[in-house]
Amino acid sequence: MADQTHPETPANPENRPNPENRPNPDNPADTGNTAALGSPVRADTDTTDALLRELAAAYGVDTSYWGWDGVQRSVAAGTLRDVLAALGVPANGPQEQQRSLAESRLAPWRRILPPVLVVREGQESHVEVHVPHGSDVRVWIDAEDGSSHEVTQRENWDQPVDVDGVLTGRATFAIPGSLGLGWHTLKADAEGTAAQCPLVVTPGRLRASALLKERRIWGLTAQLYSVRSSRSWGIGDFADLSDLAEVAGEQGAGFVLVNPLHAAEPVPPVEDSPYLPTTRRFFNPLYLRVEEIPEYGYLDAAGRAEVARLAEGLQAANRSRDLLDRNASYAAKLSALELVFAVRRGPARTRQFADFCAEQGQGLKDFALWSALAEELPPSAPEWSGAAASPASPYCVEQRPRLAARIEFHSWLQWLCDQQLEAAQRSARQAGMGIGVVHDLAVGVKPGGADAWTLSGVLARGVSVGAPPDMFNQLGQNWSQPPWHPGRLAESGYAAYRDMLRTVLRHAGGIRVDHILGLFRLWWIPEGAGPESGTYVHYDHEALIGILALEAQRAGAIVIGEDLGVFEPWVRGYLAERGIFGTSILWFEHDADGPIPPEDYREQCLTSVNTHDLPPTAGYLAGEHVTLRESLGLLRRPVAEERAEAAAEQEAVLARVRARGLLAETGTDVRTTVQALYAYTALAPSALLGVALVDAVGETRTQNQPGTSTEYPNWRIPLAAPEGVVLIDDLPDNERFLSLLGAVRGALHPGA
Repeated sequence: MADQTHPETPANPENRPNPENRPNPDNPADTGNTAALGSPVRADTDTTDALLRELAAAYGVDTSYWGWDGVQRSVAAGTLRDVLAALGVPANGPQEQQRSLAESRLAPWRRILPPVLVVREGQESHVEVHVPHGSDVRVWIDAEDGSSHEVTQRENWDQPVDVDGVLTGRATFAIPGSLGLGWHTLKADAEGTAAQCPLVVTPGRLRASALLKERRIWGLTAQLYSVRSSRSWGIGDFADLSDLAEVAGEQGAGFVLVNPLHAAEPVPPVEDSPYLPTTRRFFNPLYLRVEEIPEYGYLDAAGRAEVARLAEGLQAANRSRDLLDRNASYAAKLSALELVFAVRRGPARTRQFADFCAEQGQGLKDFALWSALAEELPPSAPEWSGAAASPASPYCVEQRPRLAARIEFHSWLQWLCDQQLEAAQRSARQAGMGIGVVHDLAVGVKPGGADAWTLSGVLARGVSVGAPPDMFNQLGQNWSQPPWHPGRLAESGYAAYRDMLRTVLRHAGGIRVDHILGLFRLWWIPEGAGPESGTYVHYDHEALIGILALEAQRAGAIVIGEDLGVFEPWVRGYLAERGIFGTSILWFEHDADGPIPPEDYREQCLTSVNTHDLPPTAGYLAGEHVTLRESLGLLRRPVAEERAEAAAEQEAVLARVRARGLLAETGTDVRTTVQALYAYTALAPSALLGVALVDAVGETRTQNQPGTSTEYPNWRIPLAAPEGVVLIDDLPDNERFLSLLGAVRGALHPGA
């Protein structure tokens, strides 16, 4: 995130029932009241606030929320107006509110078909079709495989409605449950007036999850940029990922979960946080291994010498515990990549590159254009809000021919990323991993980045995403990211969302969705307001989760939802029903009576001892999180109280570990304690167990301190042990690494 504040906080569900009168998020017209469509709403002074709140509810905007402390808070009227404005809903005064409320009710009646229909396989569903009253209408489906299916009409006794002077009726048609998975097209013809919309059939339950019932799997979790080898350019890369997967696979790991690999800026300086990318669809060329590119082998002597010189300039950094320098590494790689790009490709490689570009389509062309423009225009350049405000502007159309070579270069970089990621996943599977590489999907993107530019039509403006105040961030969090606009995203048929998922899943065995709760509702903060002055905006979770499951199933991948934080109580059950794994962190699994016994953890879950927003376990046990927060002025009470509470929380967990006979009462060192904690989590029935690489080597330094940006060097800590830097080359003979992995194997599969 821009402020380096990551949304992961201890699970603290809103222990409140879902209100029965909540509007239907699938139908903006359903506001829960029974007033006739388009009828006026009384708006005298006493009911003005009630009218605003009714309007907010009609558009899925919460007018109150339950805080982490169990207190219900009302959302300020100003916040509601600002959020509605970001949704494109006029709400300044009773008259505008009346008109907007009437519009919300009439909108579905003004179109024959909905903008998109997302259904589950094996279940008959229904679609409402709106036509002039008394008109005949035919509805059918053109399936993805080229077949056509007539749709049967069902009885519907809804009364017709006057819509802009036209008496309009509503007919109900049944979508057959026998329709196969995929992206189909629903079509209608009402006496010569045609309409169509995407029809997406999604899995009822993600089938890849069922494969994990036979044998529980453990895997490594790592920040790839921090994991280097002797051949790295100062930053961990895709070749290092292949080697890490090989090493872990040899030890019996079933997966390796890495940080988001999304693209940052096209040239230095680049954003350090992998959770604040410029795009979530395309990958970061910073991770390319130059020497693995086939054309590198055809450089002339001078070119090879220059690449060697650039690489050698970063060799010393691989052995340094000092902070990572992305800018230096990326600048050197770009210089080398320019040389390799100039090498003429053979016919086969030329065709493969052309095929890749054709497959990625307009999305790649626009991203590459943005990258080329961003090489010339600084983020503050007025062109971004003027002549170059969108890829389709006349200025940008004119720039494409001039920038053709740079557009090709940035497209080529994405092709290389695709190839090296394919190689990493292949290495993982060949090493015996049943899942392989699990990618991480960030919550959102930078407001001035590529996605914000190319996808402006489906993003909301004037607001950013964040989190309300909680026990760890008492002022709340602002992640400085524009959210999806729920209505416009649906109007687009969820195309941008689908394309993003397809790219991330293209060479993956799984995907971790950061803050998956955001597919249900997101905390929107009006521009210029503090994080506490926001509210939740709801999304069509049935569509978003369904499409996620569909694309994962087609990729043969599992989905892990990071479902920590404040959530409504039904959400976890819904995710489990759809076959999506949750997340459990040892230190956060507790109730009013203290730590939860491991047997009570969820089965369909990735369980781990820690998360990247805490220090590695050795550092956590030493209280490094309190020391760091004190040094940064983040504590809200005396440090002695913080230390006492932290020690008490740790002791409550350690007492449970000792009670299981996994840890001696006294005289144990940190390394032994860490192994015991992992053995304890292995007692849980969770299908997946995550082993943090930092814990396996004895690292103590915090990777990310929530609530900071420049105060702490977030996302810049290289992998190291107390004795010094740890390279991938060292892992096969690293006794501490092998010992922890052996302990995990033994705990998960005793006697195996």
